[in-house]
Amino acid sequence: MGVMALFAAPARAATYYVTVAGLGGEPDYEQRFSSMASDLDKLLKASGAESHVFTLSGSNATLAHLNETMATIAKQAKPEDDLVVVLIGHGSYDGVEYKFNIPGPDVSATQLAALCDAVPAKRQLIVNTTSASGGSVAALEKPGRGVVAATKSGTEKNATVFARYWVEALHDPEADLDKNEAISAMEAFQYADRKTASFYESLKRLATEHPVFEDTGKGEPTRTAANGEGSFLSNFAVLRIGNNQRAANDPAKRDLLAKKEEIESQIDKLKYEKAAMPPQEYQRALTAALLELARLQQELDK
Repeated sequence: MGVMALFAAPARAATYYVTVAGLGGEPDYEQRFSSMASDLDKLLKASGAESHVFTLSGSNATLAHLNETMATIAKQAKPEDDLVVVLIGHGSYDGVEYKFNIPGPDVSATQLAALCDAVPAKRQLIVNTTSASGGSVAALEKPGRGVVAATKSGTEKNATVFARYWVEALHDPEADLDKNEAISAMEAFQYADRKTASFYESLKRLATEHPVFEDTGKGEPTRTAANGEGSFLSNFAVLRIGNNQRAANDPAKRDLLAKKEEIESQIDKLKYEKAAMPPQEYQRALTAALLELARLQQELDK
């Protein structure tokens, strides 16, 4: 990678968020799922002018409405944009196919994958927080798309708590482990995974969900970042916070923020490619990137 290639001005990208709260089956779950979807809706709508938020809940969370929503996004989104889809509720798996339980006909993982395939955004994230969600990963995974699931397989069929902690991660600045004022998909996953494990430990109960992710588009879901797994999620900012969020809402600073985030992404990429680079080239590229990052941060801080 040439040093100067790090500093190409990125296009200012938008993020399209789709949250779907499915059937609860009983009043407690209905209220819980709708509340989490509403919470996410408010949080995401406040995150920046480039955020486009679609939330389907209750009687609106039908396959017809989901098809309409995704068709709208497919027409509006550009290749440089991001797509984030979050499923909250119950899922089922019959050993062959995963389905997300919604009013009317359920939506299968295969159908959801086809809807996302039609969206031109090259970077996509699907967060399936439902029971049996591990059964959806094989159908959803694709290069350029990260998939997070609340369960390691389709056979973990009990109601999950992972969704609660995924939403909590986006509210909690402590989830931002590298303190770059953006919560990445990996940081949110690790936070929610840790909190989910603590939930079962505190109740002295055997855990019935084991969150996993897949972000290479060609592997088995895993629980830890290693051997290339986790790089995409680490570079996928789900939500800006603090000064970055304020900059995203400031027309005078949006372009600077986009450049800063691009440099941060390139630095992360450099670190993953370090082993394959001559040491001097790596050090030269890293030093140049860090200097440019510091310059951009100074501009943003003015």
